[in-house]
Amino acid sequence: MTRPLPGAVVTPGGLPAATTTATYVFAVCRGCDPAVLTGLSGQTAGAPVRLLRFGSLEAVVQDVPAEMFGEEALRERLANRAELEHCARAHHAVVAAAAGRAPTLPLPLATLYLSDERARAALCEDEGRFRSVMGRIAGRVEWGVKVYAAPGRPERTGPRATATAPTTTTLTAAAPPGTAGTARTTTRPGHAYLDRARGARRAREERQEAGLNAAASVDRVLRHIAVAGRRLRSHDTGVTGAGRVQLLNAAYLVDEGREADLTRAVERLRTSPGCERVELEVTGPWVPYSFVDGGDLDADQ
Repeated sequence: MTRPLPGAVVTPGGLPAATTTATYVFAVCRGCDPAVLTGLSGQTAGAPVRLLRFGSLEAVVQDVPAEMFGEEALRERLANRAELEHCARAHHAVVAAAAGRAPTLPLPLATLYLSDERARAALCEDEGRFRSVMGRIAGRVEWGVKVYAAPGRPERTGPRATATAPTTTTLTAAAPPGTAGTARTTTRPGHAYLDRARGARRAREERQEAGLNAAASVDRVLRHIAVAGRRLRSHDTGVTGAGRVQLLNAAYLVDEGREADLTRAVERLRTSPGCERVELEVTGPWVPYSFVDGGDLDADQ
């Protein structure tokens, strides 16, 4: 699987019917060798992936057929999961090739302009921002870390569990003055069910609190290694799978050369007290997709 990309962006108004080709922009880079783009298929066969200079920077672009990348056609293609995956892989392959040889700022999937001239004019307006962000991510890579709650033993709180519960209630019989009362016990199935339900709820709450504390500990440790960190939106079980609750979905910007520090820290965390009830998933290194928008991060160091 490729690293998830930002949402699709299409030039406002789509592509006019008279347009036969459009300029697809993969990324912005500085000092990229055109040779690294040779042979890349990009988003369409037969059209070379190339560099388009603007100001002091270059854009990595490709001519694409307008009929395939018009607003309506593109919307239909990206609504198809297989097509979306294909486009995302093609986009990432080009970005990764450029990033392997030069400081590179990836642009969102399906960034399109009507022509090279339109692309150059629009990109020139953002040249200052591009240079600033590129300076920030140059020599750094992104690592993704996800923390999941470890599956717990299911609690039985239904009628079958109630029938076997041995909860008792003590009743005291009346006795003559000066004598000890006689005690007898009787089972109250309704009370048993409520006791078990309360116990199951407390156990779930304790597991959740322990998991969130472990996720916070993971985030705190990794931020000491990273240049910056960003908490991303957690995925629901429709994405992660039934019963797999995501407690942390984060990205960390790490200096090249410190990757081993991060992976060693994750291995220590996996066996540390407090993390026995969570699962850690690490992916990377990636081009810093999560750190290119120039917005505020959760924490910069």
